[in-house]
Amino acid sequence: MKSIRRNISTGIPAMQAYARFVHELNNWWPRQYTWAQDKLQQISIDGCRGGFCHETGPYGFRCDWGRVIDLDAGDHIVFSWQISPKRTPEPDPDKASEVSVRFLPEAVEFEHRYFERHGEGAEEYFKGMDSPEGWDYILKCFADYCKAKPEVPDIE
Repeated sequence: MKSIRRNISTGIPAMQAYARFVHELNNWWPRQYTWAQDKLQQISIDGCRGGFCHETGPYGFRCDWGRVIDLDAGDHIVFSWQISPKRTPEPDPDKASEVSVRFLPEAVEFEHRYFERHGEGAEEYFKGMDSPEGWDYILKCFADYCKAKPEVPDIE
């Protein structure tokens, strides 16, 4: 099965785009694309290899939806996408696809791969995530956030 690949402009340095993607996920990820939706308290990615991708809803209810497979701060992050074709959490990492994001000066290279691991429903899942309402919309939210928030100078 094919991968979903996108290149998006961020207009900011790679390290800042990385920090905004990983550490400021809660500020740009669309609430309607979470389980808690308008009750969402936090959506985040633990910025370390083996860390969790998770959201926290009402009363501290936590839902893990992925795991950091690889990362190099400022360069790239790869995490498992443990959300099934039915949009439910998938605890089995063998049934998870992967998301890879590479941070470049003023741009991001994005890939969502291994949809076939999701099994039944994978083809339709791929089509949905490859649509304007899928990753195109999510990545536009990220690009808009990067461009709207002024660049912070590096401190040496």
